[in-house]
Amino acid sequence: MATSTFFSGAFSAAAPKSIRLRGIVFDMDGTLTVPVINFPAMYKAVLGEEEYSDIKSKNPSGVDILHHIESWNPDRKRSAYEIIADFEKQGLDRLQIMPGASELCSFLESRNIRRGLITRNVKAAVDLFHQRFGMTFAPALSREFRPCKPDPAPLLHICKTWGMQPNEVMMIGDSLKDDVACGKRAGAFTCLLDETGMYDSPEYANVEFQPDHKVSSLLEVRTVLGTHFDLTP
Repeated sequence: MATSTFFSGAFSAAAPKSIRLRGIVFDMDGTLTVPVINFPAMYKAVLGEEEYSDIKSKNPSGVDILHHIESWNPDRKRSAYEIIADFEKQGLDRLQIMPGASELCSFLESRNIRRGLITRNVKAAVDLFHQRFGMTFAPALSREFRPCKPDPAPLLHICKTWGMQPNEVMMIGDSLKDDVACGKRAGAFTCLLDETGMYDSPEYANVEFQPDHKVSSLLEVRTVLGTHFDLTP
């Protein structure tokens, strides 16, 4: 599928190439790694079928399970996190690198473009990812960093650590409600990885935050970067 483009807010994919891109922040699950966690099944296990269906009907862009369970009493919250941890452990056992991730990271290194990571998974998952695939993303923020995305705080923290402005950075992820929302709220460029074309569905046409760019593979990101940004080392 060809690379497609959205226009949103102050930034657009028609940005002149004079715009300097100095850093890229990645989501992990479903972006740098092949999606293996059955999130609907996990949400139903935590919430129950009826509550999940009710929340899903009111939030077409997706369920924010971590935010939702924060208001629960300690015992119920602990039980919910145990269920989530079990699903995540199963995902770690089947962890695979996303096609195009290694090639994209090599390209970014050749242009001296910084790489960071923000995930709603746990730190142990980030550590295993680094160890298994020999890639380094720094800072690499897990859900232990609060508040987690879609709040812009983790992305703004990375920008501050790098000494960069948000409009010199791009957020790449596979979720409108988490990754794109985090990036847009921070003032960064955003790129949505949509392998299956799921977000072409009309139900996502009017969500609050739309990406600046949309790709169906990480292999397409290099073309987006070279077409719209100044990547001079």
